[in-house]
Amino acid sequence: MKKIDKERLLLGIAAPVLALLAAFVVTSLVLLATGKQPFDAFQIMGSYGVKSDSQVYILNKATTYYLAGLAVAVGFRMNLFNIGVDGQYRLAAFAAAVVGGMVNLPGILELPLIIIVAMLVGAMWAGLAGLLKVGRGVSEVIATIMLNAIATAIISYLLQPGRLAHLDANTNSVHTTVLPKSGWFFTFTTNPAAGPIEGFIVVAALAGVAYWFVLSRTRFGFDLRTVGQSESAAQASGVNVKRMIVTSMLVSGACAGLVGMPTLLNESHQYATDFPAGIGFTGIAIALLGRNNPGGIAVGALLWAFLDRTSNWLEFNGYDKEIVGVMQGVIVLSVVVAYELVRRYGLGRQQRRVGEQLAAAARNTAKQEQEAAI
Repeated sequence: MKKIDKERLLLGIAAPVLALLAAFVVTSLVLLATGKQPFDAFQIMGSYGVKSDSQVYILNKATTYYLAGLAVAVGFRMNLFNIGVDGQYRLAAFAAAVVGGMVNLPGILELPLIIIVAMLVGAMWAGLAGLLKVGRGVSEVIATIMLNAIATAIISYLLQPGRLAHLDANTNSVHTTVLPKSGWFFTFTTNPAAGPIEGFIVVAALAGVAYWFVLSRTRFGFDLRTVGQSESAAQASGVNVKRMIVTSMLVSGACAGLVGMPTLLNESHQYATDFPAGIGFTGIAIALLGRNNPGGIAVGALLWAFLDRTSNWLEFNGYDKEIVGVMQGVIVLSVVVAYELVRRYGLGRQQRRVGEQLAAAARNTAKQEQEAAI
């Protein structure tokens, strides 16, 4: 049985604890500066967040956030900053909605078709940034930002009556053809009063397991982490760095293609002008919060969804809704700073320990030489 490294475990726990404490203190000071009582605000958030309907909302919202966090984390592990998840998932969801609305297959074929189309489009859009990076040396940050804008323009052009969308005369909204019932994902209900839990949470959980397995238990995952830590060392060991960059962007984009599926398959069943945007940027914060670990990303997604849920209730009770945005920003900054401080502390302790061991070995060697001379 592998012995648990208690010091490493304590350092791992210390970082998130310090981050949450720092976020609590800073948020409390902001609330006090606005003339509000921080403990009252936290009590309001806690009591509302544990209600059954709030729990369902948090789980459903966290499903989308989790997938966005995974998509960003794949790039982060490769030392790539895929800031284009937002454009990738919206273009993927639009294409999937169009294809799904054009056919009416049995559910066993319709649902996989929609999901596969979304993953392929997301992978293709992210792959363009990978090809630009390895082929022309274009930063993936610049490329993905530009591709976000292009994706928005493509959707705006095609989401018009007479092209790939229809005008609803009753609501005056523009949307793609509604998916057939065979293209609706399942839901399950534990409490009818709280509403249904979206079944895509199962897919999100499987995606998290796949992320962990591929990165931790496969050669591809080892190569990806190696390139992320040192491209020169990876290349010297025989890894094709350029191919890994393109492949990682394809995987990240495929995962990004899943981000819009909970909304499309469980909620709207069509792509309209009010389809949610900005989730890709939230995924960046959640990946940072979870330190690119599937379990940590899940906790970050749940925390983010909890804060989203309670923001409106805070406003209803006389608090500024923007205070939740302050909380989210402070939490992310606190996590980044806390992990860096703990990393440096752990590295310093390790270096001191190695120095002590080397000094002890030198003393033993000198002692043995003296004894041999006598």
